[in-house]
Amino acid sequence: MTEVQNCAILNPTNPVSTDAPTEKEDMTEMSGAKITALYCRLSQEDERLGESLSIEHQKEILLQYAREHRFPNPTFFVDDGYSGTNFDRPGFQKMLTEIEAGHVGILLTKDLSRLGRNSAMVGLYTTYTFPQNGVRYIAINDGFDTADQLGVGNDMAGIRNWFNEFFAKDTSRKIRAVNRAKGERGVPLTANVPYGYMKDPADPKHWVVDPEAAAVVKRIFSMCMEGRGPHQIATQLTAEGVLNPTAYKHRNGIPAPGGNPENPCFWGSSTVERLLERREYIGCTVNFRTYRNSIWDKKQRENPPEKQLIFPDTHEAIIDKDVFERVQEIRQQRHRKTKTGRSTIFSGLVYCADCGARMHYNSKGNGRTDQAFFECSTYHNKRKGNCSGHYIRESVLNLIVLKHIQAVTDCILFHEEHFRRVMYEQRQAQSQEEIRSLKNQLKRDEKRIAELKRLFMKIYEDNATGRLSNDRYEMLSAAYETEQKQLEDEVIRVREAIDVQERQAESLEQFIQRIKGHAIEIDHLDGTILHELIGAIYIGAPDKSSGKRVQHVHIKYNCIGFIPIRKLMEQQTA
Repeated sequence: MTEVQNCAILNPTNPVSTDAPTEKEDMTEMSGAKITALYCRLSQEDERLGESLSIEHQKEILLQYAREHRFPNPTFFVDDGYSGTNFDRPGFQKMLTEIEAGHVGILLTKDLSRLGRNSAMVGLYTTYTFPQNGVRYIAINDGFDTADQLGVGNDMAGIRNWFNEFFAKDTSRKIRAVNRAKGERGVPLTANVPYGYMKDPADPKHWVVDPEAAAVVKRIFSMCMEGRGPHQIATQLTAEGVLNPTAYKHRNGIPAPGGNPENPCFWGSSTVERLLERREYIGCTVNFRTYRNSIWDKKQRENPPEKQLIFPDTHEAIIDKDVFERVQEIRQQRHRKTKTGRSTIFSGLVYCADCGARMHYNSKGNGRTDQAFFECSTYHNKRKGNCSGHYIRESVLNLIVLKHIQAVTDCILFHEEHFRRVMYEQRQAQSQEEIRSLKNQLKRDEKRIAELKRLFMKIYEDNATGRLSNDRYEMLSAAYETEQKQLEDEVIRVREAIDVQERQAESLEQFIQRIKGHAIEIDHLDGTILHELIGAIYIGAPDKSSGKRVQHVHIKYNCIGFIPIRKLMEQQTA
């Protein structure tokens, strides 16, 4: 270690300060001795308590004490803005490195709470780490000195440490209560505004769209709609030299966790995945997304969706809700390239009409794209007894789907009322029957739930009066509770299904507006159009009984399901 008289050579940025003044007349003769570490810490909570805990006030007390007691080579180690519950502080860790290297003889703090607010950890350092390394530790205001084992301050140290820890816990409880109240009101709790937004200068709690970053977000969602996975999207953005979110925020002076990345244009697939999953992009505020186990554990963990609070329409959306939901469906599917490196825009959409399994995509290695085909994965995996060899070329499927979409588009654009009427009649008949069945099931489930509640009360009374043994009571109550929970979950699902059926007209209008949002004529298919309009494609087994190969393809559209295209055409030409 380089020894310098009366001051430390330390990096002159927070968390370490270097402004210990020199007094050559007092300490020149001690320049070869170990340093006296003057440790200062201030957290945001401590700062609210006033000037008495400020860094400058601590420095004055520590330096004056070192001068009065002629302690050599005073050196400041400072953590400004760090909680005492966490010992992974830059200034403290740097000081600890010096202690373990044998460069520190004396350590001063204003009081024990400046060292930390975890009684177990403070006790570990004061009773083991510091003595093991030959360090004398003094907490000035608490009268604690490891060199004076009989001092009253040492006797009271355990109690003081407990109160210091209690203060941290109590402060944490109050802050959590305030944040809980804010979060339940819909006030954004995150300090880091999502990439694509920035704080409104007129109201920091409100977000406004950042046009430059929002354009990148839209492009990421668009590429996902085209069938590209997070790794492919990240590779493309990296190749184009697009600044990643952290680098972009640093460039524009926006606070961001972590330092400026070494490669500002490198995108990781995990970054793309996080962006694709953020509901903030459809105008929602999402609170309580993460949690911590305790004030000692600083690791943030993901909260399950049911514990998160979502407030819709709190700011301007970047991504349309339908696009976002479709992207989430796509993300649930696995998109893999074939051995030849090819992928398909139909990835995740093609199913066998007989067994319901996904169709396996196979691309020939001879470079001819017209040879790529889909095959039933059940048959492909040699489970031939369970299904037959469904097979269709990608080029044929592309042509069939394109013509079907074109027919639907033409019907909507030029015969909209006719399309509405036919679809309404078809869906009304299907919907009424399905709603009737769902409501009957709902009635049965609710009746059984009420019955279970009565049964539970009865066995409780029987157990209390001794007519039912404890073992029998526990067995019956566990069975009733399990059945009730299953029925309650089923009731929620049925109610949601009824709501979907009753909003048929809304879904139909939504689909019509999607079609109108595209050009007058769709002359080719791409991943965006395909995934926006279509939910699934079912491939039937080929029929050669007539001497010709006949194969049925059923297309299920998003929002409205199957469209009776022949019926539309027949009535249209009638």
